[in-house]
Amino acid sequence: MLVTCAMLGQHPSMSDKILISACLLGHPVRYDGQGKRSEHPLIAQLRADGRLVAVGPELAAGFATPRPEAKILGGTGVDVLDGSAQIYERTGRDVTDGYVAGGVAAVDAAQTAGCSHAILMDGSPSCGSTEIYSGDFAGERAPGHGVTAAQLHRAGVQVWAVSQLDDLAQVLADG
Repeated sequence: MLVTCAMLGQHPSMSDKILISACLLGHPVRYDGQGKRSEHPLIAQLRADGRLVAVGPELAAGFATPRPEAKILGGTGVDVLDGSAQIYERTGRDVTDGYVAGGVAAVDAAQTAGCSHAILMDGSPSCGSTEIYSGDFAGERAPGHGVTAAQLHRAGVQVWAVSQLDDLAQVLADG
């Protein structure tokens, strides 16, 4: 279930800050040392208005860029938080604790800035908001949240994928 601001008793404002995956602003924070800049008009407008709070959860947790690719094995970010799944790098190293710490940093950033919404990069074991890559490193995707997305959702922040930005724009306009 997607929790809306109205359900939380909050009303989005056209001046509220919005948390965003730093890679979507072009920052080279992804595992491959690249950015994944989005040219969506909403992001451009929010950036011009000074409303974006950029976060790179993995960097906040101390991971380097570039770094080995990582996947959630045994479920989704929700399962990681519940202790029934883990995150492993392609090398086999368990990096679960680091990803959870990165999510905590993102929640802290969102709460400090007063963000009621977050725009995250889908697919990532951290930021996946509607889907994550499956744990087999074969490039297939499965429905579910990454760890950071799950933590933000639990903290009452509405999480949006880039594919949902037109919907977010409408929510903000109706706010």
